Amino acid sequence: MDYSLAEFLQDQSSQVSTASDPEGFKRQEAIWELFTSECVYFLDQLMVLKEVFLATLTDLQMRNCLTDVDPWRMFANLSELCLVSFSFLNNLLRVIKNTLESSAGGGPALTPIFWQAFQESICHCMQKYCLNYSTALLYLDSLKHREDFGSYSKWCERNEQCRRLQLRDLLVVPLQRLTRYPLLLRNIAKRCQLEDETRGLQAIVEQVDTCICDLEGKVKWLDNYQMVKQLRDALVWLPVWERDKRAFIPENLKHLLKTVTLENLISHRSLLHDGKLVLTEHKADRCVSVPKKILLITKIKRNKKVRHSVVLNQELDQLLKDGCTFTVLDQPVSLDRLQLKNIASTSGLPHSFIIMHQNRYQQCIGAFILQAASESAKREWMAKIEAAVTALLKLDSQQRRAKSSSLWLESSQI
Repeated sequence: MDYSLAEFLQDQSSQVSTASDPEGFKRQEAIWELFTSECVYFLDQLMVLKEVFLATLTDLQMRNCLTDVDPWRMFANLSELCLVSFSFLNNLLRVIKNTLESSAGGGPALTPIFWQAFQESICHCMQKYCLNYSTALLYLDSLKHREDFGSYSKWCERNEQCRRLQLRDLLVVPLQRLTRYPLLLRNIAKRCQLEDETRGLQAIVEQVDTCICDLEGKVKWLDNYQMVKQLRDALVWLPVWERDKRAFIPENLKHLLKTVTLENLISHRSLLHDGKLVLTEHKADRCVSVPKKILLITKIKRNKKVRHSVVLNQELDQLLKDGCTFTVLDQPVSLDRLQLKNIASTSGLPHSFIIMHQNRYQQCIGAFILQAASESAKREWMAKIEAAVTALLKLDSQQRRAKSSSLWLESSQI
């Protein structure tokens, strides 16, 4: 908003000015900044999302178009965000107008308003939206190739209210707003003249900061969960008679071998590191993933329908988006049964290292020579694997692993 505090005070015939009360005027300016920025957030961003994008989608679905598009997965609790912001604006404006003539400004009445707003509605409502944000982006990416959805989004984005912003640009706005609240509140607290008001505002700032930190942890966990879930769905585990040609299973007995399930293998794990390496034995790219406690080496099978430009270091998330599948080459390597050795560049294998898989009797039952794109990439890979091994061994030393646990698959003891 271009409407300044001085213009607002003039319209209200207020006696508050820089000359009459310099400190009070600075405080009012800080409050005005919070109010006007909330107006922009509500009118130019939230309401555009709701009235242009969500309302259009709802209207199209009533006409039997885009009926398979899930509004919640895209916009989550957008309507609730609009109500909360509108209520906060009304209460804030009421306090500002009622306290303009007070020498102490609007302090004593502002603190309970902020407490009620942030503790009871804003933080909770924004957390709910932000937790869905990663899902919304993935969902948007899955829809953008459709002609009907593309026409819908382009039509909405041409609306003058969007001001050349795309749907993706507007979806991130509530996250940006949440992180800006502490800065705006601290700015008000610095200009307070009453000690009680300062302490109250500082407590509110701490509450919002705690909410953001808590949200960051939840978002990180959720992103990891979604990545692991996508990886699990893209993994292909060959039956034993295809993995090991020495294993002869008569056709009429193959039904006795249960279909391999990856549910217990990686669903409960966090993805510590992933990327592409060259398995020198086959001179081909392999995707190596390090879910917690295990290491997987897989063969990348690309989706023929997706055309690729030349990408030297395509990350796992992009490979998953492109519909690639990953065939597990061998059994998972348990990190406590793994030995890692560096390979000198003078050996003729630059940027390489070797992973040795040992069984419970310290016999080497598998070896993989892997080549990274550069020396720094190799060092990063070795550091990540060594850190994961150290963390697992430390955990094992602190508490004994339950041998009967169905969640722990000791592959190397087979």
